[in-house]
Formats: sequence, C-alpha cells, structure tokens
Amino acid sequence: MRKFIARLAAAALTAACLAASAADPFPNKEIKLVVPWNAGGSNDIAARQLSSILAEDGIRLIVENVPGATGSIGMTKVANAEPDGYTIGMGTSSTLALIAQGLTPLKNEQFAPIARVTLDPLVLLVPTGAPYAKDLPTFLDYVKKNPGKVSIGTPGNNNLNHIFAVMTGRAAGTEIIAVPYTGGAKVITDLAGKQIQAAVLKPSESKGQIDAGLVKPIAVFANERLKNLKDVPTFKEKGYDVFPYGPLVQMAYLVAPAGTPAPVREKLTQIFHKAIQSPKFRQPTEAAGAVVDDVTGAALEREINNVQKSLNEVGKKVFVAEKKQ
Repeated sequence: MRKFIARLAAAALTAACLAASAADPFPNKEIKLVVPWNAGGSNDIAARQLSSILAEDGIRLIVENVPGATGSIGMTKVANAEPDGYTIGMGTSSTLALIAQGLTPLKNEQFAPIARVTLDPLVLLVPTGAPYAKDLPTFLDYVKKNPGKVSIGTPGNNNLNHIFAVMTGRAAGTEIIAVPYTGGAKVITDLAGKQIQAAVLKPSESKGQIDAGLVKPIAVFANERLKNLKDVPTFKEKGYDVFPYGPLVQMAYLVAPAGTPAPVREKLTQIFHKAIQSPKFRQPTEAAGAVVDDVTGAALEREINNVQKSLNEVGKKVFVAEKKQ
C-alpha cells in the first residue's frame, strides 16, 4: 500500500509539473548555472559566454561560482537543488576522478546530463625565461636532477591535471610536487610570477599569458598536436607515454539534478544545444584551443560513463601508487 501511495504521489507530481509547464512555459525565470571553480578559469569563461548568448533569446542565465574540493562542493549544491530545471551545474572530468577514488559522496546517478560544453586538451607550461624552459627534454632533465623538488600547479587535486602532473614526473623517472589550486586562473597567475615551476592547464586558461610571452607551452598531453599550438610537440612524439593505462579526456558538460522532469530536461537541452553550437560560442572557444562537439542527453550520459570507467582504473593505478611512495 505504501508503494502504491508513493507511485500515486510521484504521478501527481509529474502531472503537476506538466500542467505548470503548459500554463507557464519553461523557463519563466532566471536559471542558475553553478560553476564549481573560481571566476576567470576556462569553465567560468565558457559559462559567461553562454549567459551572454542566451540573453539574446531573452533567457537569463546567472553564473554562480562555488569553488572547492575539486568541484565537489559546487556539484553537491546542484545535486541537492530542487529538480525543477532552474539550478544546473557544470560537471567536469575532474569531479569524475574524485568519484573514481571515493573522495566524494557524489554519484553520477544524482545528475541528468544535458549537453557537453567542451573537450579540453591539457598542456604542460613553464615560465618563459626559466633555465629549463627550452623544451620538454630540458625540463624533464631538470626534474630528474631535482627529484621531489619541482612544483607543478594544477586546478584542483586528484583530477586529470594531477594525473598528468604525476605522469610528467614518471616520464623523468622521479617524483614531483603537485600543487593544487581552486581554479586555473590562480595557477596561471602564480606560474607567470614564477611561484611554481610548471603547470598542467588547458590552452584556454593560459592563452593570454602565452600570447603575452609570460609562459611557454612545452608539451601537449594528447596523441596529436593542437591546431592552435602547432609548434608544441606531444609527449608521445618525444617518446614519452603519458597514457599507460588508457586514454583520458578532460571535458566540461552541463547537468541538472536527477529527477528533473523530462519536458524540462528536453527544453534545457534545446536551449543549450542552440547556444553551444552557435558561431558566437564555437568560434572563440575553438580559437582558444578547446573542442566543441555535439553531444547531448543519452549520448552524453554514455560518454560520462565511459570516462568514469577509464578513471576508475587509472585513478587507482596513479594515485594509489603515488600514496605508497
């Protein structure tokens, strides 16, 4: 009887949502987009670009930065929000890495995937003018000669950036000091100021400093060179394998709380698909080094699950081994 009553209540709630939607089409007020990182980073920049584009269609998107715990704090806020479509969040592979290691109570089942925003290759950067800034072999030789002393900054901890920082040390046959920050903007500032010796960041987080000659990209964590960094080699072509446990991808994507009614999810997907695929978003985003593709809904859910599966394996082999050292 209790189960029957619960089903009736759920059906009544869905019917009420549908009736409300028909009477007052979604969205009829501002939508809050939680970005679980500091302002100024690539995810924040992308969110504010989308806000500007949606405003042209009369949709008000408010970006709220909730940094901390490698995205876990902000995404917990999204998971616990009312599932009405008016609070959504920007998930990333970094949070998936935390889930893989059991470092957050979050689960992917707490979210309803909406649309992928970007795929973001990661690069190794050093301060321009540093004695090891000539190229990747020079830097790795420096790391080898200074075991356990070279600091590599990353936005967050126990994430893909951290994984690649560790793999950089392994390419040199030694350990590094991974220095976690609450966002890419702070990493690049300290790198340009030579407070840290290297960083693992997205091109979009560092383009301004690269163009200004403050920092220098010396290697790409990918199998192919990037279109906007054609002179920067990959680790692979220099003979270093930074994917010994399988491919990894850094991505950012939009989610709503689980339980958001299907009509609302469909409307959110429609709204953000249009904005993400618009030239006003694609052109500057791709020029900054990110990849914009067309993955939404169920297809995005499959992508998230695939990345999660890889991270479940890689996280154990990288971070567990790191802790034992």
